[in-house]
Amino acid sequence: MIIVPVKEESIDKALRKFKKKFEKTGMVRQLRARQGYEKKSVARRNTIKRAVFRNKMQQEGLNSI
Repeated sequence: MIIVPVKEESIDKALRKFKKKFEKTGMVRQLRARQGYEKKSVARRNTIKRAVFRNKMQQEGLNSI
């Protein structure tokens, strides 16, 4: 359970803290992954695609400096 103590700060700050803690738990990512079945070959292909994309973006970022 996520607990955010609200002292003398605004509700907006407490809500931001809650959202940050909730995101760190990874619950939303886990729920989205469980929504549908993905074959292992498709999952592997997607991870490779993501890695290639990240590598490409990183290389472009280094070349622009």
